[in-house]
Amino acid sequence: MFKTVCLLKRRQGMSFEDFVTYYETHHRKIGEKVLPTCVRYMRRYLRPVPNPVTGEAAELDYDVLTEMWFETREAFEAAMTALSAPEVAAEIAEDEEKLFDRSKNRFCTIEEHESKLAAAI
Repeated sequence: MFKTVCLLKRRQGMSFEDFVTYYETHHRKIGEKVLPTCVRYMRRYLRPVPNPVTGEAAELDYDVLTEMWFETREAFEAAMTALSAPEVAAEIAEDEEKLFDRSKNRFCTIEEHESKLAAAI
């Protein structure tokens, strides 16, 4: 499995609740439509909580961690090629302007290493 992650920040002036609602009712549908080789598409919304030591809850740099899984690197690359088609890229960019501070969007791939914990054995 090949996994990619996007860290995304909502646009200034948009409430967190409006951000989640728009992403879930509109923007995610674009992703579902234009990512045919994606086998799993997950949005994990980030909510700050107080630090257990200091009690402070800092503003987060991002509002959502979006994960996309592909069977292979080739499937991922096919999706990225599809996303770069001019008409698709234009549709995505137009909708992202309504939702994200695009200057803060970050993209990366994931290499996972998991610990075998005694409690899980």
